[in-house]
Amino acid sequence: MQFADIQEARDFLVAHPEVRSIELMLIDANGIPRGKLLHRDELLAIYQDGRALPSSILALTVQGEDVEATGLVWEVADADCWTYPLPGSLTLQPWRSTPTGQLQVSMHPTQGRPAAPADPRHTLVRVIERLEADGFHPVMAVELEFYLLDKQRDATGRPQPALQMNGVRPEAPQVYGVYELELVQPFLDDLYAACEVQGLPVRTAISEYAPGQLELTLEHRFDALQAVDEGIRYKRLVKGVANRHGLQACFMAKPFGDRAGSGMHLHVSLADAQGNNLYASEDPQGTPLLRHSIGGMMATLLESLAIFCPNANSFRRFQANSYAPLAKSWGVNNRTVSFRVPGGPAVSRHIEHRICGADANPYLAAAAILAGIHHGIREQIDPGAAIVGNGYEQATEFLPTDWLTALRALEGSAWAREALGEEFLKVFLAIKQTEYRQFMAEVGEQDWRWYLNHA
Repeated sequence: MQFADIQEARDFLVAHPEVRSIELMLIDANGIPRGKLLHRDELLAIYQDGRALPSSILALTVQGEDVEATGLVWEVADADCWTYPLPGSLTLQPWRSTPTGQLQVSMHPTQGRPAAPADPRHTLVRVIERLEADGFHPVMAVELEFYLLDKQRDATGRPQPALQMNGVRPEAPQVYGVYELELVQPFLDDLYAACEVQGLPVRTAISEYAPGQLELTLEHRFDALQAVDEGIRYKRLVKGVANRHGLQACFMAKPFGDRAGSGMHLHVSLADAQGNNLYASEDPQGTPLLRHSIGGMMATLLESLAIFCPNANSFRRFQANSYAPLAKSWGVNNRTVSFRVPGGPAVSRHIEHRICGADANPYLAAAAILAGIHHGIREQIDPGAAIVGNGYEQATEFLPTDWLTALRALEGSAWAREALGEEFLKVFLAIKQTEYRQFMAEVGEQDWRWYLNHA
């Protein structure tokens, strides 16, 4: 675990005398930034001596409630745990109304106990280190789809796509529409500008398969940890820029039942120490290493599903002919499968993992993917024949479409305990099982509509 040098903080304070506040953020199990708003005079001390945060900060549900079963609340007296800054994370938040900095921290492996094993970034670091010990250097890129919503609900109280520059609320998908991008140009301009300030490699903008749905691609990185760090910070940035425009950026997996869900597609390949792509091949199906990687991800898919789809809403995204996968399947240049090998020149050969919802924690999703790849390589797992044509029609082994089945599969997985860590898994499962019970106990509008007059 590498932490930042204090000179980074000194340089920042000199370069930005206008900054008075700094947002300190730690990423929890749900991928939610938690932390504090600090005064600039506190910054140097954090680099020098770390910053204490309560152990319970990594024991929270998606609604920010303590989960006692994690063992990180009363059992350890909500102990202070020390965090330290991550290199390169100190930057500006240009969407704020007053000059504000941003600093990401992570738990110190020893000083951060008892909470350190629950830090999701640590989980990814451990998986990457194991791969690198065997000579494999993961290369990754993060793609996140999201909806740009109006902060005002519609007449029925439901969320709705944001008004465009022409004063019209979009209703048709208009996938790949360039005029639709023009109609949100002020938002995109500020988003690109903010990404440039923060050094985030954002590239192509796409109008996705629903009104108000967008995707901006992030460039791949030879350092997989850097790629995921940037994905985390990009998500925070998108929400901030949207808020500045009076809008809401929504990363729910399925905010609308009759419209496309939002996914997080993770692109991955393995390189040697010199950066040469070990998946590169003139064969569109890649090298044996690529196919063993897919075999490993397929073999561990059920056990990983609660990480890729961590919420009740996540499973609503799995619908046929929706560009969301439904089965253990792979193919070349095929968007109907779970593991897609995109076309292109041999040197660019890689795998696109298409299962995660946009609500997944990128650290944990990447860790589960890379651990599955490592498992497939070590066991030389054959993924079977690639799907040609419509993968929805040819599916034979479907993914479960309910949260509880996925949670039970993760809980019973010896592979997950070894790959992701026993201590981490205890905390994650305690949080998600608590959320499951709370979600199922809540009676809402759908219950009344279905059963109030007919049960």
